[in-house]
Amino acid sequence: MDHSSLNNSSLLSADGATHVKIVAVALVAGMMVIGVGIAARSNLDLGTDVGGNPRLEAKGPVIKATKPTAFSGGETITVR
Repeated sequence: MDHSSLNNSSLLSADGATHVKIVAVALVAGMMVIGVGIAARSNLDLGTDVGGNPRLEAKGPVIKATKPTAFSGGETITVR
């Protein structure tokens, strides 16, 4: 029995078949991440402007800015 074939725990001493398996698993995992990302994207409601170009349309109440407010804390931060 060849003991060198059982020692594939290190990438430096692994044989070519082990490298191929690692690359295959990485490609499958990458494709799964891409697939989940494509499936999870939301369908945006794109309206069109006068020229027929797509545009995003904001829906909901308008929130207007109020007067500026200054925030301060009583803690003093000491940097040493």
